[in-house]
Parts: sequence; structure tokens; C-alpha cells
Amino acid sequence: MTMDAVQLEVFKNRLASVAEEMGVTLTRTGYSPNIKERRDLSCAVFDAQGDMVAQAAHIPVHLGSMPLSVRAALKAAEADGGWSPGDMMALNDPFAGGTHLPDITLVAPVFHDPGDASPRPPVFYVANRAHHADVGGMAPGSMPLATSIFQEGLIIPPLRLVRGGEIDRTLLALVLRNVRTPAEREGDLAAQVMSNATGTRRMAELMAAHGPDRLQAGARALADYAETLMRAVIKDIPDGRYAFEDLLDDDGAGHTDLPVRVVLTVKGDSARADFTASADQTPGGVNAVRAITLSAVLYVFRCLAPSTMPANAGCLRPIEVVTRPGSILDARFPAAVAGGNVETSQRVVDVLLGALAQALPGRIPAASQGTMNNVTAGGVDARTGAPFAYYETLAGGAGAGPAREGQSAVHTHMTNTLNTPAEALEYGYPFLVRRQGVRRGSGGAGARPGGDGLVREIEVLSETEITVLSERRSRGPWGLDGGEPGAPGRNVLIRNGVEEIMPGKFNARISPGDRFRIETPGGGGHGAPD
Repeated sequence: MTMDAVQLEVFKNRLASVAEEMGVTLTRTGYSPNIKERRDLSCAVFDAQGDMVAQAAHIPVHLGSMPLSVRAALKAAEADGGWSPGDMMALNDPFAGGTHLPDITLVAPVFHDPGDASPRPPVFYVANRAHHADVGGMAPGSMPLATSIFQEGLIIPPLRLVRGGEIDRTLLALVLRNVRTPAEREGDLAAQVMSNATGTRRMAELMAAHGPDRLQAGARALADYAETLMRAVIKDIPDGRYAFEDLLDDDGAGHTDLPVRVVLTVKGDSARADFTASADQTPGGVNAVRAITLSAVLYVFRCLAPSTMPANAGCLRPIEVVTRPGSILDARFPAAVAGGNVETSQRVVDVLLGALAQALPGRIPAASQGTMNNVTAGGVDARTGAPFAYYETLAGGAGAGPAREGQSAVHTHMTNTLNTPAEALEYGYPFLVRRQGVRRGSGGAGARPGGDGLVREIEVLSETEITVLSERRSRGPWGLDGGEPGAPGRNVLIRNGVEEIMPGKFNARISPGDRFRIETPGGGGHGAPD
């Protein structure tokens, strides 16, 4: 079935609008500030084989890895008697296509005629992924300084959370018994269920309007179109071999200067990104599973593509990603992986952009902050007696480009979330926001300076356990073409009025009146300063 450009555009936007509306539903019905304020969530539509058909403009590190989770859910459902209308499968296992344990994925089938007594196999699937502020483990927020995934929280293999439209209360009770904030988790899981219900309903409407065969043909045509566009993007990159490396500061367990290396080979309209020379899997929690590496590579190449390119499985077809099992970019179970999703993914982007800067001079920006500055905190709110768990990633400086200065205090690359408003922080947690603003002068100097980072200082009103996972504390993000690096970030605890500089990754207990301050890195500058 052939389709012209107009038909392709119609199907592209109609399918993407399903994912967008799923995201709106999840945001509006979400219970936690992490979902309803920061929008730490992603939604997408998949075909019968689990390949991505369309996505919303959500979080890159979620979306590139989600197809592997969907396929894991499909495999589990097949082994458990298949799908029925109203079913939804939940999982968070990083070694089954997940990212890290706080990210729970929910997958639902879409049937042609769910009213049939014996419906045919699903025609499509919808899925969403949301970061839960706590899923158990050794520290509040489930982003601890761990050396094993078992310390990071509850591991959920693909399990049927919803059967025939009814939540499995036994399974839900098991999950809620293993987290610090069960009411918040139940509310966020309910929001995910509603999001998928919206998606299945909208997909059913599209099939009623176009027919399942034509809608499936449209999805296949869009994937082929995305592949064609991506091959054109790669063909514009000069053939050659381009190598680049950068370092992670440390793993939080005493191992420092961990190399992330890529060799990018471009030939014609295909590319090969080889990461096999990167560091071995490490005891601390900065290990990334292969799904995260795939996400980062897909993100970088999509940045080179026109914004009109459909976001689907066809984008990755011309790109071979080579990783080494047992390495920091393809970790083996039971490695600790909480920081791989949020920190190591950023370094994969940095090294791939560094390689592309050699191939495409004048097109690639300097390094952005290169970290998500993850802050988790928890305890019992002295005001209410209720437990609380807080998680946030903090913005920083963007790298300057060949034709523009870097933006200040923005989320960059693999995160696409928002800052939690100060009002929401003080309403939802026993916190007082004492300072929040741009970290002036932290961007790298250059003909086009890098963006400045962010400063946030919070005073706690209850006994609190805090964990910070951050990078770019030993060295700042690199500049390009003579531009200078951005300033490294800083983590500061203030106890009894005394400031203590903390490492990039730390866990501490603080008391009412104590403060923690995060100063995020600036972006690298571009071009030699005047």
C-alpha cells in the first residue's frame, strides 16, 4: 500500500497525538510533584512486534530504551497465556529494557475488536514510563550509593498489574509494602493506568476511522520514511573514522576517572558507533545497561535530523551500536545501575558529539553540563507525621554552538524535565527554598560563551537523609574550537552555619535548620575568547 507525503504527514501527527494525549493524562492525574510538576514521564505507541511507531516529545533516555521493555512485556504475556482486553503489564527491570528501578513502565495491548469473545492478537501497544520518587532500597528516593541492584529498590519483572481492566490488588499490595511512600506510589500508578486507557481508546478510534490494516500500513510506511531521512542525514557526514573519549568523575564507590570511549565510523548512508573500549563494569552505580546506550546514540543522531522526521524505530536502522557486555555501557546483572541512566547516558552523548565535531566542524555545540545533578531526600515530615520522598534533577548550562551562546539554567540532552517550582517544593515537602537562581559566570568563556548553571539552596525542616548523584565535579564540560570549559559543579552541606564541600556522589543525614546547596556546571564555550 503506497502513501503520498500528505498521507504520511497525517498518520505521523495522528499517531504522535495519541502519545501526547497520554502524556497530558499522566501529568494531570499524577499524584507526585515529580510527575505533575517535573513531568518525569514518557509515552509512546508501538506496533505488534514491539517496535516504536510514534512518541511524544518527552524524555530521550526513556524513549530510546522503552522498546526493549515493551518486547520484554510481550514475551512475558505470551508465556502467560497471551493478552486479553484491559490487561496492562508493569516492569522496571533495567536488565529487561528498563533504565533504572524508579522508572516503572506500563504496557497495554490495543485490539482491533476488544468486544470479540476471542479477540485476535493485539494490533498495537501503548506504553508509558514514569519516574517514581521511591521504589524502596537502601536510601530514600531509590538512587543510593549502591554496589548491587538489590540495594537500589524493588525489582519488578514483567507482571500483569491490570487484568481485564481490574488492578491486581495482591500485586499492588506487594509493591506498596516495599516502598516508603505507598499512597504516592499508588496515586502515580493509577495515573499510569489512566494514561494507557487514554491511549488504547484513542488508538481504537483511529482504527475505526482508517481500519487496522491501513493504520498498520501507515506505521510501516512512517518507519521506512524515517529510515530514508536518517540515511540522508548520515550521508551528509563525511566518510571516515572519528574517535573521542571523556571521563566520568567516579562511581561513588572509590573508583575514579572512568573512561567512556567511542569510535564512530561513517560509510555512505550508514554509521557504526563502537563503545567497546569504554571502562569495565564498575562496583558503583554508574553502570548503564545497553538500552541506555542505544537511547543516547539515537538521541544524538536525531539532533542532526530535521525536526519533521517521524520518531520511530526506522531512525535507528542505519546505525549499528556496538557495546561490550560487562562494560560500563552494557552492564551485566546484578550491577548497580541507578546512576547509569542519569549520568552515564549524558557522557555517551558528550563523546558522540565530540566525535561528530571532528566530522562536522561548525555544526556541533560544545559540551553541556553533562550531568543531571540528581538529588533524593526523604524521612518523616515533622509537620504531618507522614513519610516523604523527594527526587529531582537540576538544570545547568548548555554548551555554546557555532552560531549561538549557550542557554543558562536549562535541562539538556538526555533529560527533558522541568525544575520543580519553589512553591511546590515548600508545599509538598518539609523544605524552605533559601536560594534559587542562575550561577553567574559559570559558563565557559568563548566567542560564544557557554550557558550558566543553576544554584539552589534548601533548608530542611525535618530529619532528612539526602543522596546526591552528580558528575562534572572534577572537571568542567569541554569547550570547542578554542572555547573554554564550563565551571565544574559543587555540592555543599551547611550544618550549624559551617559549609562543607561534598563529593559528587554522597549520602548524609541532616537535621532541621541544616541546608544543602547544589551549584550545577556551566556549559562549554565555543570559539576562542576575544
